This record gives sequence, C-alpha cells and structure tokens, in this order.
Amino acid sequence: MDTVIEYANDYVFDFMFETIAMVTGTNALSRENPVRIISSLFIFILSYIVLFYFGTSGLVYKYAYDKENLKHPKFLKNQVQLEIETSLKGFPVITILTIPWIYAEINGKTLLYDDPLEYGLPYLIFSAILFLIFTDFCIYWIHRILHHPMLYARFHKLHHKWIICTPFASHAFDPIDGYAQSLPYHFATLVFPIYKWLYLILFAFVNVWSVMIHDSNYIANNPVINGAAHHSIHHTGFNYNYGQFFTLFDRMFGSFRQPTEDLFNPQIRKSKANIEKIVQEVDYMTSVVDPSYKIQ
Repeated sequence: MDTVIEYANDYVFDFMFETIAMVTGTNALSRENPVRIISSLFIFILSYIVLFYFGTSGLVYKYAYDKENLKHPKFLKNQVQLEIETSLKGFPVITILTIPWIYAEINGKTLLYDDPLEYGLPYLIFSAILFLIFTDFCIYWIHRILHHPMLYARFHKLHHKWIICTPFASHAFDPIDGYAQSLPYHFATLVFPIYKWLYLILFAFVNVWSVMIHDSNYIANNPVINGAAHHSIHHTGFNYNYGQFFTLFDRMFGSFRQPTEDLFNPQIRKSKANIEKIVQEVDYMTSVVDPSYKIQ
C-alpha cells in the first residue's frame, strides 16, 4: 500500500494539497504530515471501494446475473437500488475504521515485505494459501458470532434483508458488520509475513469473490469451494454455510449444508413448486431468527 500511496501522491495528492495551500494562503502539507496521510487515505480508500464495487458488481449484474431472479416473490421492490444505497451509506464508515490498519501498513508496523523472494518462492505460494485459510477461519467465526441473538438484529440483520441477492448485495450491510468481517484481512499481516503486492492482489480478489458468491450463478456443486449456491443457502436458511471461501470450517463445526442438485438445474430451480418451497423455508427460518418478522 505504501507504493500505491506514493503513486497517488505523485499524480493526485501533491497537486491537490498544493492547490489547497495556494487557495487558502497556507503552506502545503508535506507527505509525512499525519493529517495529509489520513486525508489521503480516506480519499483513496473510499474512491477505491466505490469504483471497485460498481466495476465488479455492475459488470457481473449486466452480463452474468440471471434477471429472472427479479421476479422471485422474495425479491424486494426496488431491491437493486436499496442494495446500492445501503452499500454507499456504509462505505465512508468502513473507510474511517479501516484507516488505522492501512496507516500501520504503510508505516512498516506489519509483516508485509518488499522483496517477493525474501522468504523464497515456495513460501510466496504457501503464504497465498495460508492467507485464504487463515482469513476463512476467522471470518467463519466472526460471521457465526454475528448470528448470535445478541448481535444479529443490531449488526447483521440488514444483510439478510436480501434473500434473493444480486451482486450489489455483496457489500450491502451494516458498516460495523462489514468492518468486522474485513478484520481478518488485516490480522493476517500481523500473524505471518506476506509479500505486499501479493497482499494487494488477494485483497482485490476477496472483494471480487464477495461479489461472485452473491451473483446467483450456480456453476458447480464443489464440495470444497464455498460458491454462490452454498452462500444462497445461507441467505435462505440463515444458520448454514458461514464460510467465505471454503466449506472446511462449516464441515468441522457442524454448520455445513450441501446444495442439492436441483439448484443447478434451471428448470427445477425456477419452477413454481421450488419457489414456493423456498418461500416457505425463508418465512419459517426468518420467524425463528427474528421474532418480529411477520409471515406474509
């Protein structure tokens, strides 16, 4: 991230802060000034999140998302707009909460390293796998804890408003919920060494993955990978498939639910009988999880 910020300074922030100084008649803040660093991080991180969100979710929605889902009885009125509005409201809060982690990273307070071969090529490959397993384990438990009755209504219920998701639901959650589930990606930099550019690539990947598991494209019923079909079960069944990337920890801790083959047959999945079955299951599970819910 330090290198990225240096590029941003060269092409954006130097000019921006010099212009502000000229207009206000003050001295331009140096690159080392904490106020400038924090301000720059806020602008950069928020811009990245918004552009990445619309770039990935927008492309997937336009070219890959099955628009038949919009007709599902559990698809809310104006849901796409609501998902986008919810995401945009949360992004500034998540950005502010994330700044201390990025500030630590660019100031060398983590185990990120510059030379890709510092620990050897085998470790470079291993660290990518370790990153996915470590963060998946942490996210599994954070996600599962967010389903505890003491926390669910306040922090996680909003994300389960989207029963039949679109890619725009990937980041449509309470900002504290979203921030909590992002923490493992920062924890990882304190636990084991990881090459800084690999870290940025993986950080981008996890955001793409979040979009993909909300895109309702049920491609393969993989027993290892937690795909869109697995995550759709989480949104309809609530208490299953908490994992982000893999099914491993759901299997280990008793919350795994394998998608049925019906999900991968469009004719069966879109049949009236199957839709009614899903509606009944969602109504029942929602009433159990949220006593205030009124079955319609």
